[in-house]
Amino acid sequence: MLDSVLVWFRRDLRDTDHAALAEALRRARRVHCVFVFDREILERLPTRRDRRVEFIRESLVELDLALRQRGGALIVRHGLAESEIPELANELGVDAVFAHRDYEPQAKARDAAVEQSLEVSGRRFESFKDQVIFDGDEVLTQAAQPYTVFTPYKNNWCKRLKASDVATHKGVAGQLVASVHGAGVPTLEQIGFGSTNLRALGIVPGMSGAQRLLADFSARIRGYQAQRDFPAIKGVSYLSVHLRFGTVSIRKLVSLALAHGALTGDTGASVWLSELVWRDFYFMILDHFPQVVNAAFKPAYDAIEWEQGEVADELFHAWCEGRTGYPLVDAAMRQLNLSGYMHNRLRMVVASFLTKDLGLDWRRGEAYFAEQLNDFDLAANNGGWQWAASSGCDAQPYFRIFNPVRQSERFDPQGRFIRRYLPELSAVSDRFIHAPWRMSAAQQSECGVVVGRDTPSPLVDHDAARLRTLQRYAVVKRSIAD
Repeated sequence: MLDSVLVWFRRDLRDTDHAALAEALRRARRVHCVFVFDREILERLPTRRDRRVEFIRESLVELDLALRQRGGALIVRHGLAESEIPELANELGVDAVFAHRDYEPQAKARDAAVEQSLEVSGRRFESFKDQVIFDGDEVLTQAAQPYTVFTPYKNNWCKRLKASDVATHKGVAGQLVASVHGAGVPTLEQIGFGSTNLRALGIVPGMSGAQRLLADFSARIRGYQAQRDFPAIKGVSYLSVHLRFGTVSIRKLVSLALAHGALTGDTGASVWLSELVWRDFYFMILDHFPQVVNAAFKPAYDAIEWEQGEVADELFHAWCEGRTGYPLVDAAMRQLNLSGYMHNRLRMVVASFLTKDLGLDWRRGEAYFAEQLNDFDLAANNGGWQWAASSGCDAQPYFRIFNPVRQSERFDPQGRFIRRYLPELSAVSDRFIHAPWRMSAAQQSECGVVVGRDTPSPLVDHDAARLRTLQRYAVVKRSIAD
């Protein structure tokens, strides 16, 4: 039995079903809890008004209250986690620091440095699996290698899944300690940030916000397959930001899918479970193949020559600002810029448009999403962008190119989503809402929307851009042939 343990909260902002906290309570007489607003991360953010920082801060207030109701408290530090954690461990005199495993290269380096510092003072650092169902070498091919294609990975993942993998972590033996260091959660201003439109968007942080969404989605999960691709419909769970910051556990979400028949035939729950498995898959890829952070998973794709120079920069800024002239793409980018959220189908559409219509490097789009998305997660963001660029773990060939007009006609047939974010097109008929430039001059005049004046002209012609993309990717075809 350990005398005392410090539990380091990171992307796991809850006090229930928390692997490290449960283990600490089971193995230690006294348990302290800490969160660090890490300057290493915060100082790289492009703005001092970041919804993610506010989401974390508000979630910490709720977490601190929950811990206090159990006799403990949350210690909150603002500094470099690499030094703050060993220093606090020394101040408290704990035997060990417990935390959950992280799979990002920078986080792994940080944890290794913390572990080394703790060892100097005779303390241990222990990490536990929490943010995924399977990690490390738990799901491997028959050749004992990491999977590089999703479907066989998913099949093995589902085959291995047992009740114990999704069981709730409970800890009852130890005692939470209300340390004198736990002076409450600092305000946003105290850590150098300002408030955002988080609440105005209806985003409720913390465990309570997660539970509210979970209850709502539980009543809709059976319709997930039929509705998930339509951005104007309430068809998805909206839980991604909560899963990203751990205000709900992955085990809880997988359990929900299983309870609705995900492994026994219900298509809605089974498709949603597949999305959760994709998440595990991308964490596994990042863990085993960290080079994907800066390079294509398939090395041949690094030979592609993307558009460069001033024209490329202008195209990129038009894409960022929703001025491409393709209504679905522009509406999606406006949604992202206004709210920090983008529907998953639209993430694929705009990523394909950037890489295969505009011919711009996928890394530019990935970096912009990293700045804007409330639910930004390096593993999923990188995996999604490489999927769109065909450079990642994908069995599909490079000539998969989304047609933005067809995507619009299929998934926003009445233009409801488009009109929500592009009100200037509200008078355009359903027939032309997906491609306003197809209206005649008389039709444009009649509805009061003149292309090039009231709405942008298309930056590129999709058919011509598709041919350029096939030529651009020919270097990949030659490499594969060689």
